[in-house]
Amino acid sequence: MDDVLPWFRSMPPDQRSWVMLVAQAGIAAFVEWLRQPERAPEITYGVFGSAPRELARSVTLQRAVALVRVTIGVVESQVEHLAAPGEEAALREAVLRYSREVAFAAAQVYASAAEVRGAWDARLQALLVDALLRGDSDDILASRAAALGWADIAPVAVIVGAPPPGDAETVMDAVQLTAKYAGTDVLVGVQGEQMVVVLGGIQDALVATKPLLAEFGPGPVVVGGLATGLATAGGSARAALAGARAVAAWPGAPRPVLASDLLPERALAGDDEARRLLARDVYDTLRDAGSSLLATLTAYLDCGGTLEGTARALFVHPNTVRYRLRRITDVCGLSPVNARDAFALRVGLAVGRLDTGPDGSVDGRDL
Repeated sequence: MDDVLPWFRSMPPDQRSWVMLVAQAGIAAFVEWLRQPERAPEITYGVFGSAPRELARSVTLQRAVALVRVTIGVVESQVEHLAAPGEEAALREAVLRYSREVAFAAAQVYASAAEVRGAWDARLQALLVDALLRGDSDDILASRAAALGWADIAPVAVIVGAPPPGDAETVMDAVQLTAKYAGTDVLVGVQGEQMVVVLGGIQDALVATKPLLAEFGPGPVVVGGLATGLATAGGSARAALAGARAVAAWPGAPRPVLASDLLPERALAGDDEARRLLARDVYDTLRDAGSSLLATLTAYLDCGGTLEGTARALFVHPNTVRYRLRRITDVCGLSPVNARDAFALRVGLAVGRLDTGPDGSVDGRDL
């Protein structure tokens, strides 16, 4: 092993000694089996049972196969010296049979370890996603994220949609595999009728979600905004969940759809955060930009979106209305001449006026 495996020479002394112990146990078990060839060799317990559990974590399956190959190769090279005259072929055949059992046993050991590790990771993922949806403290999220290796992964975004048919474990495995091919870090949790996916290390949440769309069930898929890390992703989770509850009010919503594009529907569904954002971005912004913009938008919406009707209502020239509509778009980022944006603007005006007192003061909203 020293001669043909460079990485073996760099292993810590304790791990090298454990590898030697496993090799010696394998050879001893082989000799014992030769004495009683009618018995099936007990490879897993007799050979790999002598190694500590930590060795399976520090020695990969690929390296374990290399170690087994070297050990069996040495035994095969010594067959002429080990076998009695005339028994060389029988011994060589026995070595081949035994090496096959050793290979299967090694695969079984590593497969069992992978299943245990996968089951543990799945439980941690479910706990982490549940804590995120509950809005647990940043400290709890940070500790669980560190256990899954997510401490330094940023930015992150939360996506909510319906799970596809099938058991939760199969669904989660499919999402993990697709995300791996897409080069994205992912956490998955199935919460009843909803599947919650957390994507990490992304720059554009909408773009990063598209490769995973096939793993969701039928229906809308709502994407929360980017967060600086998993510990601060509660806002993205709340927005995505609120959007999932309200998206039914927009039958033509794209798939996926940003939770921020569902602010009007979320506000109508009782989402206080959406009300606050709409009031701030529409009503407060227009009021601060000048009363003429607020009055023009109100008149334009009340007149069914006609320039001439708005101009007559305000006693101004239609070109003045055009100029003010362009200013509204520049200030709010929403165009009154676009049907979808006009709906958002109307809801924004409504919630802004509801939150404004008779004296013009605003209760509970930071201007």
